[in-house]
Amino acid sequence: MIPLSIPDLVTRAASHPFLREHLALSVDGAQAIAHLADIELGSAYEPIFDISVHALAQSLSADPENVERFGDELGIQALTLRIDGASPDAFDPFDRIDDDQELVALDRMSRAMHAINFFGAQRHGLLFLRVHERLLKSVKYDHGRHFSAVLMSFGLNPARVVIELPAAAVAHRTFLGYLTKSYQRYGFKVAGNLPNAGQIMSVSDMARLDFIKMDAPAALRDGMVKPLVGYANRLRIPLIFSRVLDEAQFDLLQQYDVRFVQGPVFAVTKPQGRAV
Repeated sequence: MIPLSIPDLVTRAASHPFLREHLALSVDGAQAIAHLADIELGSAYEPIFDISVHALAQSLSADPENVERFGDELGIQALTLRIDGASPDAFDPFDRIDDDQELVALDRMSRAMHAINFFGAQRHGLLFLRVHERLLKSVKYDHGRHFSAVLMSFGLNPARVVIELPAAAVAHRTFLGYLTKSYQRYGFKVAGNLPNAGQIMSVSDMARLDFIKMDAPAALRDGMVKPLVGYANRLRIPLIFSRVLDEAQFDLLQQYDVRFVQGPVFAVTKPQGRAV
């Protein structure tokens, strides 16, 4: 079957009244963008790399902007950015919404946009999508059901999407178990952000996460990288060190047999274009 392009997927999204209202194709046809009131939103990406590939580990300090030429990507972290002229780094569309139902609507719009831009560009690997903490409280049950149905209506596979749970959810074992099982039941993979290094001791009690994520600067500061890597290996759950800020942190992580990394030190693809 011929893979669907971004314009194809935007056309399919029009069969959903809500998405038809909020999603459009950029002027150059290169990506789907979203409208929230008077704001235009687009997708940007932060790669998650497997640095067990020797060439990548040697090349980053020499030329970090060209790191995509080396090794394998596990996948990409989707970022929602403002693209209408404002500074994207100072903007979080979720922080400006007080109403829970509006938050749910924004989340559904953003997830669909990221999925279209990911699958329609025939990207490889996995798409990691963060879930806002308030969203988990706004949706009472069947987490993942709606988004799974949307993806399948597009002809897309939920198994290539990783739902990334916030640290607040991971801190509550019973809730974490419920969320993980619910998302996995609807075909998704699930990653959990550790609120602290010690929380890794309990992540397998109530839930079998597909990935664990840990803040790299915090793990390095507390001297917990080596214990975290060892325990994650025993659990047989891939551990991703996120928010790697610079080459010095990257070099330190390599000393502890870290495999997966992501963060600002790696190039981010930023969106272009306005809606039609």
